[in-house]
Amino acid sequence: MSSKSSTEVIIGGKMYTLSGYEGEEYLQRVAAYINNKINEFNDIEDIRRFSVDMKSVLVELNIADDYFKAKDRIEKLERELERKEKELYELKNDLISEQMKAETNEETARGLELQNKELMLQKVKLESALEEALLDKDTKKSGKK
Repeated sequence: MSSKSSTEVIIGGKMYTLSGYEGEEYLQRVAAYINNKINEFNDIEDIRRFSVDMKSVLVELNIADDYFKAKDRIEKLERELERKEKELYELKNDLISEQMKAETNEETARGLELQNKELMLQKVKLESALEEALLDKDTKKSGKK
């Protein structure tokens, strides 16, 4: 675990000391975020007339709104990630299945090629034997005459 750190920040024009296990840069970012929210409301003419308490509540509501929107977005992205992971898993399974089919088809093709070569050799032998038989028959016919 990181060590606890403290840093001085200015929020709404006042100096505060923030402490936490996060680094100084993170704590400064948090303060800057809050200051930006305060400035958003200070830029709106009608809100300038509100009491400090009312302005604080509006800032708090706005920050809570940002938080819940971010949380909803994270949940949506997590669901999307889960869906994509499931889709990827299914695609990997499909790929493995197709690879197995391809290997089986390659084995079948090799077997058929070997069988084809054997049949071609047998064909050549039979054609040679037939040719010899025809030649012997012709030779016997010519010898009898």
